[in-house]
Amino acid sequence: MSRDIDVLVLGGAGVDTIVYVPALPLPYADSYMIDSGIRTRAGQTGDFVAVGLGALGLNTHHLDFLGDDPEGDLVRALHRDRGIALTVVPQPAGTKRAVNLVGPDGRRLSLYDTSRAHPDDRLPPDTLRPLTEASRHVHVSITHPCSHALPLLRESGATLSTDLHDWDGENPYHEPFALAADVVFLSAAALTDPEHTLRDIAARGRADVVVATAGAEGAYLLTDDELTHIPPVAPSTPVIDSNGAGDAFAAAFLFGRLTGEPPHRCALYGAVAGAYACTVPSTETEAITREALLARVGSAR
Repeated sequence: MSRDIDVLVLGGAGVDTIVYVPALPLPYADSYMIDSGIRTRAGQTGDFVAVGLGALGLNTHHLDFLGDDPEGDLVRALHRDRGIALTVVPQPAGTKRAVNLVGPDGRRLSLYDTSRAHPDDRLPPDTLRPLTEASRHVHVSITHPCSHALPLLRESGATLSTDLHDWDGENPYHEPFALAADVVFLSAAALTDPEHTLRDIAARGRADVVVATAGAEGAYLLTDDELTHIPPVAPSTPVIDSNGAGDAFAAAFLFGRLTGEPPHRCALYGAVAGAYACTVPSTETEAITREALLARVGSAR
């Protein structure tokens, strides 16, 4: 079977409206003057991963629902401009969107519009199956349609990854994703005991690698039953905001894995890419290139 696609990204397409605010939490006031502007741009988690993978030279394909609306046009234009193949399933409810409030320290509060989806949304098997069978790897967003696609994905023979984002280790919605993937990413932000959660995922699921990112504290890598702390990498320029840092980490980690690097080096790739993402304004959808990544990994050792 020919697997010409390096990574198929499922789900996570949409647009964000970015608002830089003077503080988080934002104190109540009748109004705020936003001198930096309020801007809408294409890019949610699946888009960021796809852009990150494409910038690293991997043949990337993205599949998701999009509406026939201006927001959907922004997403289509993003993929077209970056040379990333995009297969669209029509979404009558419209393209997914969110509002991101970004504080002075780079922290983010996201408000997700959940009205742009329906409980019976499904990725059509006749569309999904051939793309999956043509892919070496599939990165799965934790959206409702993707959860129903997990059995078909496992049958395809492609390896799987997923990002559980700020999972608390208990919410049952995330478990099917956590237990089906070969590589699991998550944030340590909501975990009271990161090591316990990482080991539980590995023990009950299929993952041979589990990574918990911890922002300025670095990350935790579990592989071969050994937990390792991955030190943070200092950004080359000041931190602007953290939007997309986890997606950048995942994309660079997968780049390393698909090019044959061991897990600890993959995690270093992820740390470098995540640090770079923190220097990019939320109003932009930008990712580190392969050349820049390898150069910064060399200088970080």
